[in-house]
Amino acid sequence: MKSSWMLVAGLLFAIMGGFVKLAASQFSSAELVFYRSLFGLLAIYWVIRTRNRTPHPFATVHWRAHLTRSVAGFIALLLFFHAIAELPLATAVTLNYTSPLFLALLLTFWQREKPHWPLLSALLLGFAGLILLLRPTLHADQLLTGLMGLGSGFLAGVAYFNLRQLGRLGEPDWRTVFYFTLVSSLGAGIVASVTGWHRVDLQAAGVLLGLGITATLAQLALTRAYRLGNALTVGGLAYSTVVFASLLGVLWWREVLPAGAWLGMGLIVASGVMSLRAIRPGG
Repeated sequence: MKSSWMLVAGLLFAIMGGFVKLAASQFSSAELVFYRSLFGLLAIYWVIRTRNRTPHPFATVHWRAHLTRSVAGFIALLLFFHAIAELPLATAVTLNYTSPLFLALLLTFWQREKPHWPLLSALLLGFAGLILLLRPTLHADQLLTGLMGLGSGFLAGVAYFNLRQLGRLGEPDWRTVFYFTLVSSLGAGIVASVTGWHRVDLQAAGVLLGLGITATLAQLALTRAYRLGNALTVGGLAYSTVVFASLLGVLWWREVLPAGAWLGMGLIVASGVMSLRAIRPGG
């Protein structure tokens, strides 16, 4: 039951993706990342200031590790939001959820181990799924966006790798989330200032508020799931986001994907779960 918090997070992340897709017709990806991150930043800052009694709660000697994790996470989020805007919701979410494959690879090379058969099997399965999902599902003009979505999965894997390192350094979750939302807000604000801001009317404000609320609540549910539940079970349940996003895309946007795409998505989900189990305990 404790691991089931990941199902809550999965549903909320899928709804967040829906808000991104709704707002993408009016705002750029940088603007959406800015509003999503700023809401989380203000929320986590308020919680820390009201509940944390240490004199300097944000001070850390591991700022380089925080910067690496935050920059990777920020760029991953930027690419992910762009993919959601341009691709079917289920496709974009599935490409982003290749991150466990890249995380397993990074941990294997970090521990200087030879790739073992469980990991190789997961990688081969995931590669086959990507071929089915990217071609011929996507048109020629969507392939670049598809690769950007895959890039979001790779950079998310890098961010999760650094997240594990920060945990081993004794950094609390809330501080990691704070610096991630801070860097994302600043980075997205700079990019949006170059590309241009769009006016926020009352209807758009509601969508942006929904985006910020669902993203923040999903992050809290995710953190609670990993803190209380079994790591492997939680990692497997994380793929519920793909299921919820697929249902949302079909019911709301009437997205129709060929059978090969659904098969490819299934293979990627299976390979992601396999890669989580292939990670060595010392990773």
